[in-house]
Amino acid sequence: MYYVGVDLGATNVRAVVGDETAAILGSASRDTPRGPNGIAVTEAVLEVIRAASADAGIAPSEAVAAGIGSIGPLDLAEGIVQGPANLPDTVERIPLVGPVGRLLDTDEVYLHNDTIAGVIGERFHSERNPDDMVYLTISSGIGAGVAVDGNVLSGWDGNAGEVGHMTVDPHGFMTCGCGLDGHWEGYCSGNNIPKYARELYEEDPIETSLPVEDPDFSAVDVFEAAGEDTFADHVIDQVAHWNAMGISNVIHAYAPLVVSVGGAVALNNPKRVLDPIREKLPEMVFINVPEVRLTDLGDEVVVKGALASALTGGTGDRSRVESPP
Repeated sequence: MYYVGVDLGATNVRAVVGDETAAILGSASRDTPRGPNGIAVTEAVLEVIRAASADAGIAPSEAVAAGIGSIGPLDLAEGIVQGPANLPDTVERIPLVGPVGRLLDTDEVYLHNDTIAGVIGERFHSERNPDDMVYLTISSGIGAGVAVDGNVLSGWDGNAGEVGHMTVDPHGFMTCGCGLDGHWEGYCSGNNIPKYARELYEEDPIETSLPVEDPDFSAVDVFEAAGEDTFADHVIDQVAHWNAMGISNVIHAYAPLVVSVGGAVALNNPKRVLDPIREKLPEMVFINVPEVRLTDLGDEVVVKGALASALTGGTGDRSRVESPP
């Protein structure tokens, strides 16, 4: 039997086709359209599914189920993304479950927030299949997928785990992409680190080699200058503080054994991102401090989680699969 996994991100769309052991037989990807509307994004999703199916040598209708890990917020009742924060305002409504189900000719289409797909993938591919864990992404946005006592938490509308929109700074120094102040994502996401650096520089304009006034100034510039530029080190230390505060809140809420971290910011800068968090957490956490580690699945964690969701009926529980990997 064949299964489909889809990762719909703000930057890229990818799809894989796998068999009942989660072995990937075909894959495809493309840029996420920035418009003119949500239907353009839906068409891109269908396009990569067709291409991944062709790469696997099957027709899309031969797949028996699909999992989708997507940017949010979601409306599970409608099977859509509604008003995504990191796409233009014209991309207001992205239909997913219905169109994918019609393409594959199946009712077995499981839609998840991308980080929930991530924790499904982490559980499915982990040697221990831990019942209590968090998958955290630090990328263009910040979010978490959470498993507690073996149950993956999705919430009634599919939007559990939007921890990037936790308020970590009641003074609201930074405005998040969602428009509200003081959110974790407003300080530590890849999109917002350069904005935060500019604000810190305006507050205290110390000498720096960083091109803070350049419109193309990015988080990459900050991390590349680390260790050689005092201001870059200051920005990274401040980002680490907010990251540790956000993760400590997640730990206190869910008591995970493991926090697995992915997303482009963490994957490209593991020591600069994770080491300071590990150092700061013991001073912030009242309960047991979990293992904080980089995901072993790299940037495929969401698409592999989506595929695992298709195999396991949306749970990531390997016991549902006859021949687990």
